[in-house]
Amino acid sequence: MNDTDVVVVGAGFAGLTVARELRRRGVSVLVLEARDRIGGRTWTDNRLGRPLEMGGTWVHWTQPHIWSEITRYDLEITRSPVPQRAFWHAGGRVHEGSPDELFGLLDPGMTAMLADTREWFDRPYEPFLRADCHALDGRTVLDRIGALDLPADERELLEGMWALNFNAPPEVAGLTQALRWCSAASGSWQLLFESCATYKLKDGTTALASAIAADAGADIRFGTVVAAVDQDADGATVTAESGETFRASQVVVTLPLSVLGAIRFEPGLPAHARQASQGLKTWIAVRGEVEPFVVMGGKDLPLTFAQTEYTGDGNTILVGFGPEAARLRPDDVDAVAKAFALWRPDLEVLEVAGHDWVADRFSGETWPMLRPGQLRRLQALQQPHGRVHLAGSDYATGWAGFIDGAVESGLRTARRLLDH
Repeated sequence: MNDTDVVVVGAGFAGLTVARELRRRGVSVLVLEARDRIGGRTWTDNRLGRPLEMGGTWVHWTQPHIWSEITRYDLEITRSPVPQRAFWHAGGRVHEGSPDELFGLLDPGMTAMLADTREWFDRPYEPFLRADCHALDGRTVLDRIGALDLPADERELLEGMWALNFNAPPEVAGLTQALRWCSAASGSWQLLFESCATYKLKDGTTALASAIAADAGADIRFGTVVAAVDQDADGATVTAESGETFRASQVVVTLPLSVLGAIRFEPGLPAHARQASQGLKTWIAVRGEVEPFVVMGGKDLPLTFAQTEYTGDGNTILVGFGPEAARLRPDDVDAVAKAFALWRPDLEVLEVAGHDWVADRFSGETWPMLRPGQLRRLQALQQPHGRVHLAGSDYATGWAGFIDGAVESGLRTARRLLDH
């Protein structure tokens, strides 16, 4: 039996933030991490001859919590290359033009779809401010797109854009999640797109996670898979798959929503279900130093988006996304090359790299995006459940789905525990 004030399950950004804030106030904290590393769904790994982000990547100054952490640890950011050409698949064929032409085709649909963002979510960090917000919660992104009077090509690209944003088919994407994201970007879809895929940490997300972990100074037990959390009148007992037990006053669980059911809780948690994103992220190395470009296509393609990220040493590396990991493995070079050739058959794919987060037993999803009906459940999950508290980007109020959401949720949870 191991005794501590607080046990934190998971050493991702939420768990590390909780540990740091509590340790600074003299609270003893033990972090239990199933993997052999920190970071959770953010992971800077050496692939294709350079450090690459296998998971979460981009940050932006519109995201206040992550920007505060970047400032705190004096980290540098850099930007993804500005694309000079665009290739988009619509109407059964590939079109080539400038990025402005592509985004010009997206603008009418994106503007119309998100026009009432600030009516529903005027304050991004108070998503339940309007008592009737749940009335919108049952609708999908595809429902909203279907109600728009758009030319077929524009509709196809708009569906592909939201398949990209959700990393999932838009028919399972909650409309309220889309509006919440746009609200966090001040109601501008262009600023939202910039926030999603433009600026990144120069030394990788692992550099920030390591800085927070060092600042926390908490005991982190790697390779410890939690099987159960049992509460009683005097505290809580956390039991690992190995049989080892840990006794604490409070427990913070940072598991993603899609794998939260892997832990047995007594008493149980409120009803919850797997969230929307079940897609993939893949890195693609092609021969030759190619002028930066972007590709985009509809929701039914195995890859819906790719953009240039690095050029050098005679090769070009792009990052690509698809809505269904079950259709395309991110490390299957032949399958990824075939999907990518739809836009650029002139380029030779040399290697690909990626991590299947959906098949990963400790994540079960990529970045968290809610399905229809899940916003109303989120409010219940954010509350304390006796001595158990949920934290992570899945449970954030603002930039849910980003590192910012994980930090925000960690800060809120730590504040609640300190007040308690």
